[in-house]
Amino acid sequence: MKTTTESDAATPGTPGQRERRTELYGILTTTSATFLTSFAGSSSNIALPRIAADFGLDAVNLGWIALSYMLATAALVLPMGRLGDLYGRHRIFITGVVIFTVGSLACAFADNIGQLIAFRVIQGAGASMQFATGMAITTSIFPIKRRGMALGINTASVYFGLSVGPTFGGWLTHAFGWPAVFFACIPPALLVLVISGFLLKGEWKDAEGETFDLPGTIVYGAALVALLLGLTWITRPTGPVLVAASVGLFVLLGFIENRTRYPVVNLRIFRGNRTFTFSNIAALINYSATFGTGFLLSLYLQNIKGFTPQHAGTILLTQPIIQAVLSPVAGRLSDRVEPTVLASVGMLVTTAGLAAMSFHGPDTPIWFTVGALALLGCGFALFSSPNTNAVMRSLQRRDFGIGSATLSTMRIIGQIMSLGIATVLFAVILGDVEINDKVAPQFLSSMHIAFRIFAALCLTGVFFSMNRGKVLTGQRDPSQSA
Repeated sequence: MKTTTESDAATPGTPGQRERRTELYGILTTTSATFLTSFAGSSSNIALPRIAADFGLDAVNLGWIALSYMLATAALVLPMGRLGDLYGRHRIFITGVVIFTVGSLACAFADNIGQLIAFRVIQGAGASMQFATGMAITTSIFPIKRRGMALGINTASVYFGLSVGPTFGGWLTHAFGWPAVFFACIPPALLVLVISGFLLKGEWKDAEGETFDLPGTIVYGAALVALLLGLTWITRPTGPVLVAASVGLFVLLGFIENRTRYPVVNLRIFRGNRTFTFSNIAALINYSATFGTGFLLSLYLQNIKGFTPQHAGTILLTQPIIQAVLSPVAGRLSDRVEPTVLASVGMLVTTAGLAAMSFHGPDTPIWFTVGALALLGCGFALFSSPNTNAVMRSLQRRDFGIGSATLSTMRIIGQIMSLGIATVLFAVILGDVEINDKVAPQFLSSMHIAFRIFAALCLTGVFFSMNRGKVLTGQRDPSQSA
């Protein structure tokens, strides 16, 4: 079923040429936006110490700069995916880029911490609209035989943004101050707007005519925010209370959504689609097992090994660079080789890398650290693009936005859970002390336990990855489904 509103008569060229142009401009649009949002997150984190110095912030208030962005993105990405299915993914995507641009500009001019946090929420709202629709647009545009390659390129742009962000963001902060990292988001955002607004023709809205589930959206947002805040503050008295509250809200959400004709959280997709369900669980586990690696190794390299931030950052680049190089290859392979097999092998390789991390000590040679990071990069590249391909292949066109948004939600929750595991271990083993050479044994013990937990989690994820069912065998293009 053709769902673009592009007029064939008004657009020059043969149908094949028009399709190729749409694919080209589509992949340029979505990869540029994916790079932009990844760069914005990683570059702004590197500026946090300078922001703290300028505003006189303590650790709690400083944490809200990153947390506010993450919470806004997590709470809104699923509703935005649904809005894209209803009213047009292209329209929601462009609106998201505009909001993100306005939020970035406002962040650069913030005069106090309250303003900066509020503007980061705006930035996160814009990012959620891009996360929710970018992958869905790519899936809508590309035929099933080339979809894995396109999703692999999109995945590579994430890692490229994560790689460039800390280095370029650090240089900008040092040379021009922290507002420069937010100003740096403006030119690429304008480029995305030009490509998506003037060159990418067409619209995709496969659930047009259905209704938007406002009650479910409100309860879902409250439940997710309570969960994420509870995980973030799990060592405080309010943390477990918020987690318990989120459980109650999710139960209420299930009650509401089961009685809603067009729910924002379509539980029927999970119940009737093992590939979709197990692929999302595998993604949640994979991010829960891997995201804390950079945080732990950054502390290890600087506080135990005594490296400068620049030196430590250079070593940590190993993983995202390998991911950026291999992700398009893995994505293309997943169009020909069963994604279930590729993703499962990727999780096994990741498990080996995480297990290797648990053997780090004060005298561990750098080549061992680089090798373990290389294993993680290879494993994650083999997992991520094929897993995404499996998720999107398992859906009908009308659910592409929800599928894209659900996968993004799994990523954000997994990232917070990963940091939460490390935080709890620090609280139990280290306590409220500064990490330095005096507490090196306790820190290393925390790090070893964390990586063993991560490795065990990742190994558990292999079960879900392997049991999602075959994706390529007997598969027809979901774009032909009603």
